[in-house]
Amino acid sequence: MSFPKPLRAVITGGGSGLGRALAAQLADLGASLVVSDVDEAGANETASLTRERGAEAEVIACDVTDRSAVFALVEETEKRLGGIDMICNNAGVALGGSFDEISIEDWRWVFDINLWGVIYGCQAAIPKMKAQGRGYILNVASAAGLLSPPSMAPYNVSKAGVVSLSESLHTEYKGAGIHVSVLCPTFFQTNIMNSARGASTPQEEARIRKWMARSKVQAPDVAKAAIDALRDGELYVLPMADGQQAWQLKRQNPQGYVDLVSAAHQRQLESQGRDEP
Repeated sequence: MSFPKPLRAVITGGGSGLGRALAAQLADLGASLVVSDVDEAGANETASLTRERGAEAEVIACDVTDRSAVFALVEETEKRLGGIDMICNNAGVALGGSFDEISIEDWRWVFDINLWGVIYGCQAAIPKMKAQGRGYILNVASAAGLLSPPSMAPYNVSKAGVVSLSESLHTEYKGAGIHVSVLCPTFFQTNIMNSARGASTPQEEARIRKWMARSKVQAPDVAKAAIDALRDGELYVLPMADGQQAWQLKRQNPQGYVDLVSAAHQRQLESQGRDEP
C-alpha cells in the first residue's frame, strides 16, 4: 500500500528528535511539509534538511497549548501547501517524580502540551479531512500511556489520554477515510529530557538518559514504523520489543504485571536509600 499523491503534511514539535525524523521519512516519500515548533530555529534546521532530500518544506512557529494558534497552523498549512492530508501531533514534554512531590502547575503544563495540543490538532484537521474524504493523523503517545510506570503519573495520564483519544477517533472516522494511528515507543534519543520538569532525582534522570542512548531502535526507526503503520491503517504502533512484551504481559495478566512493576519499583527505591512514598 502507498500514500496517495499529493501528500501534504504538518508536523508539530518538528524542530528536533522524532519530529525531525518524521519530516525526513515523509520527505523521502515525496511529501510537502510544514514543520512547526516553538523552537523556530530548530524547525528551520529541520526544514533545511528536508529540502536537501528534495522536499518542499515550510516553517510555521506554533505553541500547541494555544488552541487558536493550532487552528491557525492548520489553516496556514492548507494555504501554503494547497491542502492538508496528514497531521503528526508530535509536540510533547516529560514530567517525572513522585506523585506527592509534583505541583498542580506542572500537571497543567504537561496536559496542556501532551494532551490538549493533540486534541487541538485533531479538532483543526478532521473537518478538512472529512470534507476531502481522506486523511492521516499520527498522534504521538508513549508506551507509558499503556504501561503506567511509577514516578511518572502526570506523563502517564497525559499519554494514556492520547491513546484513548486515538482509539476513539480511529473507530469514529475510519468510515470517513481518515486513518488514525497512535505511536507508543519506549526509550530512544530525543531532546525531551532537556525541558523536563518535576521531582525526578539526578539518578533517575541519568538512568533514563542511559536507556535512551543504548536503545537499538532510534528516532529514524521509530519514524519509519509510525509512517508505515499510518499508511497501512494500523492503530497501535509499538516499535520496540520491550514495549511490545510488557504490553502483552499486562493484557494477559494485569494484576501480575502491576505486581511485578511494584516490586521492581520498591527495589529501586531501596537501592537509592529511599523509603516507599
